[in-house]
Amino acid sequence: MRFVTFYRHAEPVDREEATEPGALLDGRVVSLRGAGFADLLGVISGGDEALARVARWVTHAPSNSVYDLGSVRLTAPIARPGKIVCIGLNYRDHAAEARLEIPAVPTVFAKFSTAVIGPGEAIVLPRNSTKPDYEAEFAVVIGRRARHVFEADWRSCVFGYTILNDVSARDFQTATSQWTMGKTFDTFAPFGPAIVTADEISDPHNLRISLAINGEVLQDSSTANLIFGVPKLIEFLSSVFTLEPGDLISTGTPAGVGFARKPPRWLAPGDQVSIKIDGLGELVNPVVAES
Repeated sequence: MRFVTFYRHAEPVDREEATEPGALLDGRVVSLRGAGFADLLGVISGGDEALARVARWVTHAPSNSVYDLGSVRLTAPIARPGKIVCIGLNYRDHAAEARLEIPAVPTVFAKFSTAVIGPGEAIVLPRNSTKPDYEAEFAVVIGRRARHVFEADWRSCVFGYTILNDVSARDFQTATSQWTMGKTFDTFAPFGPAIVTADEISDPHNLRISLAINGEVLQDSSTANLIFGVPKLIEFLSSVFTLEPGDLISTGTPAGVGFARKPPRWLAPGDQVSIKIDGLGELVNPVVAES
């Protein structure tokens, strides 16, 4: 199943108040409010019982809970994820283009929830950075509270998958050995358009992932090139902190990023960034300058 968050009106005064969780079916969005869910986090944290309730609801949902996809506006599936955990240098081709050794353990940094935006929303280039970059990423959505998860049990923790753009201010990122400040400017975590449940993706380690700017393909790879796959990441991360429903693990980006190009290809106002991942759809965001 594919889950989205949306609002019905052009631009409500209070967007978080107006958003609704929905299931995406055949070009229509079925609101889940009538099934008793205030947001997608309620679905995710509700486990199998919540998914069964959703399945029953969407089969018999009243007409006033069903909308054409083109008549609503999608937002980030989860407005404020508890944690956005990011993995650096996790594709063999990206490590090669950066001329760095394959890491022995995952490189971990964080984005804050204030960086989150949804499909169609603008990436705002900060006035105090001159090197804004893009990174297409495959992200894991955690489905249950978990600590010390064995690698073999990784599937028990995963609710689904989504697309994330790890927008990065390279000048801030490389100013110190700690990357977070360059990664978490406001609007630097577009994700969506949907969360696709894990049962729809038979092998998350064999998905084509690509990014284009203004129609020009700049990244084109496969999750088969991941250095640390989803099982290893879940085992490693959960050995340190508790994973919680709705947490995102963004698994890294493949080759083709802007800083590695000659000359570098930085994001610029007027750009349109499109990320596609097999089975997950397409995440599109325009780029604007900070006013």
